[in-house]
Amino acid sequence: MRTKGIIAGLLIVAAVAYLIVSNTGATATFFLTIDELAAMGEEASGRRLTVAGAVLGDTIVDEPTLPRVRFDLAQVPADPREVQRAGGLAAALQAAVHDPSARRLPVVYAKVRPELLQHGAQAIVRGVLAADGVFHADEVLLKCPTRYGEELPNQVEGS
Repeated sequence: MRTKGIIAGLLIVAAVAYLIVSNTGATATFFLTIDELAAMGEEASGRRLTVAGAVLGDTIVDEPTLPRVRFDLAQVPADPREVQRAGGLAAALQAAVHDPSARRLPVVYAKVRPELLQHGAQAIVRGVLAADGVFHADEVLLKCPTRYGEELPNQVEGS
């Protein structure tokens, strides 16, 4: 009888441990920079990914009848030291959108245009990179540049 209780207890502990480990991996979020995404090459195509960048306002094309919105993101550094050297996150975002040599990522979001989608906003997009290099986002998270001062991006460098 005592052996059955021990075995049952071990099975419960093993099940709980399995659930913790499997859910931790599923909920951990890694944000890639646009440069990191480009470095992945063909490996990135067709995979579900999360990418961060700065919204280029002059590229926003709103198609409300579909609904769909297209826009480009500009490369923003993920390294906190680089962000600090730029003068903080707001300054790093502004530098990115005004740097013509910064790598760009075209994004298509097949939903209604988010309210905070504007020039210089920090965007985190989740979705799939198509073979043609267009990122098809099913989720767009935005942070308006006026809503923070010198905060560092809440990003973890992708592997």
